[in-house]
Amino acid sequence: MSFKVIADFEKEIAKFFGAPYAVAVDCCTHGIELCLRMKNVKKIKVPKHTYLSVPMLANKLNINMEWTDEKWQDYYYLTDDVIDAAVLWKPNSYVKGTYMSVSFQFRKHLSLGRGGVILFDKEEDFDILKKMSYDGRNPDESWAVQNIKTIGYHYYMTPETAELGLKKLPDAIKKNPKKWIYTDWPDLTNMDVFREE
Repeated sequence: MSFKVIADFEKEIAKFFGAPYAVAVDCCTHGIELCLRMKNVKKIKVPKHTYLSVPMLANKLNINMEWTDEKWQDYYYLTDDVIDAAVLWKPNSYVKGTYMSVSFQFRKHLSLGRGGVILFDKEEDFDILKKMSYDGRNPDESWAVQNIKTIGYHYYMTPETAELGLKKLPDAIKKNPKKWIYTDWPDLTNMDVFREE
């Protein structure tokens, strides 16, 4: 199967959200991680009510984290321009000047089992994020003949997932999505894994 289907999926998703660019990834959390790595972020603010993989990124990336009591809906900001938009599904909802990561996990509106996308508007970031998601390589040619210059993380979306996404996208656009809010998640600060020693 060709990687072209991934580019086609990225274009259709970007069009739906009204974002100039999109890079498909294997999950939303990895999309957020790539943005934090690319921007060399030193601190994130995380709502107490969210999915637990997000605050775990602070430990993984060795960055500082501050809990917030934000009562969010649809999305929230981790930094001034990195947004966790895992549950967002709304046409033309891209926030200009940001990096928004959306989830296609099985419970999300566009349910692909796994997957996500980074939405952004800086052309120069497309090549960087694409290579970071593909082990530092250009996906259009064999990695063995490339001089790899970018550290990458094997976080790309598979062609099979992108193909499923293109197939399910028209129905997802027609249907009304569930409206997720912060109370759909427990208070993570009550979990032992997040308690300070």
